[in-house]
Amino acid sequence: MVTLNPIRHALVPVDSAAAQRLCSPNYDEFQSDREIYDLLQVQPESVLRVTMPHCDAPAAEAMLEDGSPEALERAGRNMGELKDGASTRVAENVVFIYEIVDEARPGVRQIGLGGMARIDEIRTEATPRGTIIRNEGIREEKARGRMDLIKATRAIIGTVNNAVDDEERKLASAMEAHADSRACDFEATDEDGKVHRIWLVSDGGESKALTDLLGAEPCAYVADGNHRSAAAAMLGTGEFLAVFFPAATMGLAPYNRLVSAPGTTLAGLAEKLAGAFEVEKLGAIPAFEPREIHEIGIYIEGEWLKLTPKPSSFDPANAAESIDSDIVQRHIFDAILGIEDPRDKRLTFVGGNRDAAYLKAQVDAGRHDFAMTLAPVTIEQFVAVCRQNRIMPPKSTWFQPKIRSGLVMALLD
Repeated sequence: MVTLNPIRHALVPVDSAAAQRLCSPNYDEFQSDREIYDLLQVQPESVLRVTMPHCDAPAAEAMLEDGSPEALERAGRNMGELKDGASTRVAENVVFIYEIVDEARPGVRQIGLGGMARIDEIRTEATPRGTIIRNEGIREEKARGRMDLIKATRAIIGTVNNAVDDEERKLASAMEAHADSRACDFEATDEDGKVHRIWLVSDGGESKALTDLLGAEPCAYVADGNHRSAAAAMLGTGEFLAVFFPAATMGLAPYNRLVSAPGTTLAGLAEKLAGAFEVEKLGAIPAFEPREIHEIGIYIEGEWLKLTPKPSSFDPANAAESIDSDIVQRHIFDAILGIEDPRDKRLTFVGGNRDAAYLKAQVDAGRHDFAMTLAPVTIEQFVAVCRQNRIMPPKSTWFQPKIRSGLVMALLD
């Protein structure tokens, strides 16, 4: 059973124009603080003023230290301005329907149900029968930073994105029927042209009918936002802001790597790879973006290699070890380069909002020594890892389209 409660005090945009001004990508979708600073110059009302307050500065060189007392004080002040401003209003006791319209995914209707999920339903060692299954390790420092932000702003802004099976489409059908019955309360278009629509559901009977359908699901799988839920747990809020989408409607994009390993050569690397991979030289083609799992690309010294893991390189019965990012971590980064920790600073993770051409350009510019491209993890692989109670390899899933930050926020006071 998955419990979803209404948001007691939801801070929402007053209309679609306000939603467009306020919403933004989540803080962890950016490659650098400078990118956030630059966005704030053209979108000064962005909720990033609150979620990344150290970047809200009069000049780039005046940015504060992330998580510093000064930055947290600024977050609280900016949150106060957001609550008191003309662009937002408070909606009482609501759940919400969230639809993402993506023309790049014809025939797929991604629509989910949002509200406040229960922290005590997250599966942990202390709660092994929990129905909300995490598949990523928690870094206490990162979660504590998000906790400090919640405490400073008295608001939960980051939404945890979850998947549910909904095998009979009962939940999806009910949400679609509600959405089709009236116009959305507000919508916004993201940088890639995807439209994000929100319907607020305040009627008690309609809200209960939807949450009862979600409650019939045996479990949910955290797709994005493990640290956001952990932050709420650390603060003891009892609940966290969440949205639940039927798994079959969710998309995944590649999660690639840029590698700093001075002295690595094409010839030397290709020779060492032969133990665990079939290696095919593709030459100086413009880009190689794998489309199928167990296809891996490496760009080094102006040329591309295509790698195919040998059967002996992973255990197909182990859902986590079968993920390509785990295979390359064990057989390339660790065994060949001596990078044991997947979070080593020599590895730069690049999400699905950047393509292979971007990776190639970074290597050609001398910022990194080589690049690695991977095919997207499939939703079947993702669910299999969750069902086996295993942990996904770090930085292996990039769910896309991403949900927006700032469309629905939960006030704690």
